[in-house]
Amino acid sequence: MKRDVTKGDIPVLILAVLAEEPCHGYAIARCIEQQSAQALQMKEGSLYPALRVLEQDELIVGEWEIQPSGPARKVYRITANGQAELTKRRQEWDEYIHTMNLVMGRRHNAQPA
Repeated sequence: MKRDVTKGDIPVLILAVLAEEPCHGYAIARCIEQQSAQALQMKEGSLYPALRVLEQDELIVGEWEIQPSGPARKVYRITANGQAELTKRRQEWDEYIHTMNLVMGRRHNAQPA
């Protein structure tokens, strides 16, 4: 199952990647794809606007790094505010999954009429 990452999921996925280590945009996209076993496809046209919003919201910070060869690239790091937001979103996700499992479990265990 391959699918594009939905707009609402992009920020939390970016924060999750950056919680592991600082990355530049292209590496963030490839990391999401790798960690999802290629099931989620991250398009740069969606990634970079999300990075700008996260920066404006002070959840991440970007710094230009000069490369020994090739052009400079912007490397992003999660901030303390970003880490707090990620923690909140993980808790919300856990609650959502728990609720869905309750409903799915009831349905799965229901006896036929």
